[in-house]
Amino acid sequence: MIFLRYSNTFIEANCYILADETQRKALVVDPGAGARDWVKNSLAARDLQLSAVLCTHGHGDHVWDSAAVAGKIPVYIPEPDLYRLESPAQFTGSFSQLFVQYSGSEWVRPDNPLALPKEFYEPDGAEIVPGISFAAIAAPGHSEGSSVFTLEGNIAPDPEAAPAPEGSFGTALMLSGDVLFRDGVGRTDLPGSDPEAAKRSLRNLAQVIPPATIFFPGHGHSSTMGRELRRSPFLKQALA
Repeated sequence: MIFLRYSNTFIEANCYILADETQRKALVVDPGAGARDWVKNSLAARDLQLSAVLCTHGHGDHVWDSAAVAGKIPVYIPEPDLYRLESPAQFTGSFSQLFVQYSGSEWVRPDNPLALPKEFYEPDGAEIVPGISFAAIAAPGHSEGSSVFTLEGNIAPDPEAAPAPEGSFGTALMLSGDVLFRDGVGRTDLPGSDPEAAKRSLRNLAQVIPPATIFFPGHGHSSTMGRELRRSPFLKQALA
């Protein structure tokens, strides 16, 4: 599986490209401000065709370049955050011009924004682009619609491949958005955040995500669920 990461964006938000090596149909995850050129160049260099965009949640640093990246291609987002694609700038306060600076443009609403279908939240998930399937788990708290996405696969070698943490193993992967970071969690003091919901979400993930699962967050480096269960004070507090 092709699995690329780019973080030279505003607030160093991670943008990911996933694709099956045979099907060559790409999924772009969280194209934040400053991701558009990297996405375009990376797809072209690997002869990949963009088939869908996925936003893990609706904050500006994860959606700003979605229209420029997607064109007419669907931009999926968890349903509770769909409203945020109308105007995420209203939630960014004094940062709004920095989004413009990194992106090179004002906010543009995607042409084809869609709520992520409910079938993805079933235990077996669904295929979002040919050869790439995942199951979504609702994890509200950072935002109303924040979700994580679990999938299976071996990451193919590539100079821009998303790096797995040292000592990790197996094929269980997760895109955690801003729900869970290495040594941290997403803020819960933003409009639409809910600290108690965030604790419940972390408690649920601690119970349902296998420890060997490698997760790739919305900011920062990858980790495993097991590492965070041992070391994260946020998970320990949620489980107390």
